[in-house]
Amino acid sequence: MRINLTKKDLVNLVYMQLGFSKLISENLIEDFLSLIIKNVQSEEKLKIAKFGTFVIRKKKPRIGRNPKTKESKIISERTVVLFKASKEFKNFVNLKTNE
Repeated sequence: MRINLTKKDLVNLVYMQLGFSKLISENLIEDFLSLIIKNVQSEEKLKIAKFGTFVIRKKKPRIGRNPKTKESKIISERTVVLFKASKEFKNFVNLKTNE
């Protein structure tokens, strides 16, 4: 089952856990996310200790095919963001699923 976590959910968690006002909690979450985005854009790599690494990678143009019509089409060159989880994060996830 997939559960979506929204910014509003994060704001409420900070509000409940730390006791900051909702406005301060919202600003904190917004600043944190924009900090991640700006660092990934400028450095093309961002490592958050014990969490993971965000990396920008350029994909070359390639030929793709529509599986229904078998029509070939060129997929343009683009930039994508990849995330690689740290060992600690992977271990934590594996502990939770094995219990």
